[in-house]
Amino acid sequence: MQFLYPNVLFFMLIPIIILMFLITTNKDKFQRFFDKEALAKLSVKNKYMTKTTRNILFFLVLILMTISLARPVINEKEHKIDQETVSFVIALDVSKSMLATDIYPNRLSLGKKKILDIIDYAKQNSIAVVLFAKSSFILSPITQDFNSLKILVNRLDTGLNFDNGSNIFSTLEVSKKLLRNVKDKNLILITDGANKTDYEKEIEYAKENNIRIYTLGLATNKPTPIKLQDGNFLTKDDGSIVTVKLNEDIKQLSLNTDAAYIKYSNSSDDIKQVIDDINITSKKQKQESRNFKTYTELFYYPLALALFILLIAFSSRPKLSEIFKKNKNLALLALVLIFSNSSLKAFEFDFKTINKANEHYEKQEYEKASKEFRKVAKTPESHYNLGNALYKQGEYKKALMHYKNVVSSNQELEYKKLHNMGNSYVKLNDLQNAKRVYEKALKIKDDKQTKENLEAVLKALEDKNKDKQDKQNKNEQNQSKDGDKKNQDNKKQEQDKSQENKEKDSKEEKEKQDNKNSEEDSLEKEQKNQEIKQNQLSDAEEKKWLKKLEQAKEVPVMLKKFDSKEQSDDTSTPW
Repeated sequence: MQFLYPNVLFFMLIPIIILMFLITTNKDKFQRFFDKEALAKLSVKNKYMTKTTRNILFFLVLILMTISLARPVINEKEHKIDQETVSFVIALDVSKSMLATDIYPNRLSLGKKKILDIIDYAKQNSIAVVLFAKSSFILSPITQDFNSLKILVNRLDTGLNFDNGSNIFSTLEVSKKLLRNVKDKNLILITDGANKTDYEKEIEYAKENNIRIYTLGLATNKPTPIKLQDGNFLTKDDGSIVTVKLNEDIKQLSLNTDAAYIKYSNSSDDIKQVIDDINITSKKQKQESRNFKTYTELFYYPLALALFILLIAFSSRPKLSEIFKKNKNLALLALVLIFSNSSLKAFEFDFKTINKANEHYEKQEYEKASKEFRKVAKTPESHYNLGNALYKQGEYKKALMHYKNVVSSNQELEYKKLHNMGNSYVKLNDLQNAKRVYEKALKIKDDKQTKENLEAVLKALEDKNKDKQDKQNKNEQNQSKDGDKKNQDNKKQEQDKSQENKEKDSKEEKEKQDNKNSEEDSLEKEQKNQEIKQNQLSDAEEKKWLKKLEQAKEVPVMLKKFDSKEQSDDTSTPW
């Protein structure tokens, strides 16, 4: 037996064992507060499983589940699978004649789509892709990586400027090289028929090398002009427009090599017929072998045992209602002890902090005192003490905040709070609030110091009011004097304006005559400026569009050119 994932055992079993040791050796809460004799008298024995036994069962469940996760297996065997496939080459005609638009959008674009359809349908085959015109170019060697092959075909720019002509002989040479390790060599030609009438050389070469040529005729019988990338039509030397149609002489290649010829269709039925015939007539050949292992799994045995033990552990647990009834007094006693213990500790801590704060306050260390008082700022007295410490530091606003938090039924504390709040408002020069707070304090207690503070605040308020009235009287006198001066100045200004208006009227008449003469000149200048701007805009737009066109170019695909021994001799129709 072996484990497929032995790391699970090391990373999980060790922590489980450590956890088990800590839990079993750790005492519970009742054992901390009571000795064994007291617990024996207070507790009631039950018929159910003990706590330690149940914990052991739970740990056994964890161990068994960990073993299941590690995947125990037996009877390991290694097998080999030999992968067999039928390989073929797709050759796409990329000569000038494939730009004819008798098929929308043109023959070449439809040929590119047909290759993608072949890749989708021929999932059990191995495929190579070749482009041919006057020369042949390898786009992809034999492969079953169809995702990468699709990317290459999609990135293929149908507007590439290949050499004129269609050299099918070079395509046969490339196919022989790509399929050199394959007995049954198959080639799918996607073409409009090329520009030859006699294919004896190609047929002879195909027979010698056992190449079967399947042809997909990608054109119509209607003569169609060839539309170039610049929008113009291809012309002959004499200036007449070139027209091309399907060259059905290409049938000779397929019929004389025991293959098939088929015209294109808008559906994918044409390529399905071709591929089905290739798979039927060609023998599969070993491509590669893969090794894989088989096992007899054992993980469900420890898993089933773990679930069984888990059911036993849960079924032996007493109900919550029974636990509560039997241990009610013990639980209440424990809770009282726990809460009383925590409250005593908290009271001890607060008492020490308050003593420290008072010591710092007596030593006039007000910053340290305020820090200690903040720790226990929960009661009205603590807020009052913290406010006093902040007042001594000169932080009157913060002191007021803590004085306002003092809410108590103790009248003496309320009086002290209000008195100190009045002092804080005086320090902040807020005399109205100081007056209000001092009056409240005097209602609680008639104190001499508070009365004196209130009288000083009232005098200060009277002095402020007198100063305001004196300033208002002075402002009114100054405003009356300024009014008389303004009236005199206004009269003079009116007289000056009347004289200025007369002079303006005479000037305007002269300016009107001058403007009439200048308007004609300005119109001519504006027309010239508009023409210049339009030219500038057109240049800028042209540059902008040129940049966009450069960015819109498809990602270039690397094509490997194949040097053929046989060159095309027919130059009468080099398209």
